[in-house]
Amino acid sequence: MSQTPRVQRLRQQSLDAVESLSSERAELMTEFYRQQGNRLVSTPVQRALAFQYLMEHKTVCINDGELIVGEKGPVPKAAPTFPELCCHSLSDLDILDSREKTTFKVSEHTRQAYENTVIPFWEGRSMRDLIFQEMTPAWKAAYEAGIFTEFMEQRAPGHTVADDKIYRLGMLDFQTQIESRLASLDFLHDPQAYARQEELKAMHIAAGALIRFGERHAEKARQLSGQESDPQRRAELEQIAEVCAWVPANAPRSFWEALQYY
Repeated sequence: MSQTPRVQRLRQQSLDAVESLSSERAELMTEFYRQQGNRLVSTPVQRALAFQYLMEHKTVCINDGELIVGEKGPVPKAAPTFPELCCHSLSDLDILDSREKTTFKVSEHTRQAYENTVIPFWEGRSMRDLIFQEMTPAWKAAYEAGIFTEFMEQRAPGHTVADDKIYRLGMLDFQTQIESRLASLDFLHDPQAYARQEELKAMHIAAGALIRFGERHAEKARQLSGQESDPQRRAELEQIAEVCAWVPANAPRSFWEALQYY
């Protein structure tokens, strides 16, 4: 199957991009949880608010020639980190930067951010640290011997649920369903009603955060279109803005919108 010039350029851009470690997410999560202080909210709601903070503040990246937009980091092939799960040490960063296979380049900014901000805040607070505090000496000895490993030390969490709900419903539709479930909770007879309420509230916040992330891409595309001198690319950026203003808030109406939603 032949490739269009656009696909050839984008493929080459991807091949030429250098894998790197980005501290942006780690810094944003540190900012958020530091601001929380002693605020009393349930764990699901707190995590949803953290996600909302990330979607509002992370860099919006639209690369030259793209029609489907969105990056997990601030630039292509920049891997975010998850200090709330397992906080990298400076030694970890050195290994990632220098190992022969699957290298992730670590900038001086990232190293300084970890040394001065991320590690001091998350030491003793990360999920890994909290779990290890509860484990027995025998378990720790087996772990140190390499009998088993801990999943989150090696990779970021992330799974794709690709059933067809996201092609039939937008996040506004999900929020409507969540509101209906919230209204039907039976606090008198269901001992799990409060837990269900907090999970549903968190889901509602997360859906809204995704809508806002789409809106931010639409805003960025409009900004870039106003600066674009090439008529074809200007029209593409305007279309990207229209698509991102529609999904994920609403169900996709076209193949382009479905791909962007996904």
